[in-house]
This record gives sequence, structure tokens and C-alpha cells, in this order.
Amino acid sequence: MNPSQSPTVLLVEDNPGDVRLTREAFKSSAFDAVIDSVADGDETLAYLTDCGDSQPYPQLLLLDLNLPRTDGFDVLKELRDNGEHPNFPVLVLTSSKAEEDILKSYELSANAYLTKPESPDEFVEMVETIESFWFDEVQLPPSVS
Repeated sequence: MNPSQSPTVLLVEDNPGDVRLTREAFKSSAFDAVIDSVADGDETLAYLTDCGDSQPYPQLLLLDLNLPRTDGFDVLKELRDNGEHPNFPVLVLTSSKAEEDILKSYELSANAYLTKPESPDEFVEMVETIESFWFDEVQLPPSVS
């Protein structure tokens, strides 16, 4: 990624309130990122199919599990099984605290599992933590950094 270019985060979320909270958290943090959002797994896969040609791949994907049409687990499976997409980090961001969802997410190669914060301040704190770890500390593969 060009250092002067803002990173792109793809938010996969069907709840408009959670999309708004996440966008506001990114705006409130010092993290300058482009936030693209889609509302279901089908839109996610279509977005990623268009990447490389008409737009760059996101540097990070925030993925809800409970989505209409194609759910988050199916998106993870497609990303794991499809060698066409670069290995960008996928963070599950969901309201589920179920152990089976956590286990299945990691089995399908999620890079992290986060439970959605309950307050706007906690959303900002989460975004700042994501920025600090995934963009300042971690060495990403050259195809997504």
C-alpha cells in the first residue's frame, strides 16, 4: 500500500445501526481509513470479485456472521477455498459469543474473532485497537499492504 494512501476496510454488516456506529467510530478515531460496506455475503463476494480490476482489495475485512443470503461462515469458506483473492486479514465482528461460532470461525481461517461493542465509546476503542495492531504492528503480505 502506498504510505500516503488511506487503507480500505470492507465492513460486511446488514444492520444499518451497526454500520453507522462502526463508521462513526472510524471517524472519531485518529485512523484515516476508507470504509466500504456491503450488507450480505453475496455482495461481499461480488465486491471481492471486482477487486484487482476496477478497485484495489481491502487491507482488512470486518465480517459479521449472521447475514442474509450467504452468511459469514460461507464467506470465510469461500475466501479460504478460493485462491484468487490475496490473504488479507479477516476479523469476525459479531454479536455471537457462542463457542461453536468462535471455533468454526477460526477453523475457517478467520484472523480474529471480536464481539461487537455495546457502546459508541467501546466501538471507538475497538477501532483504535484494530488500527494499532493490524496497521501499525503487523506485517501484512505485500499484496495487501
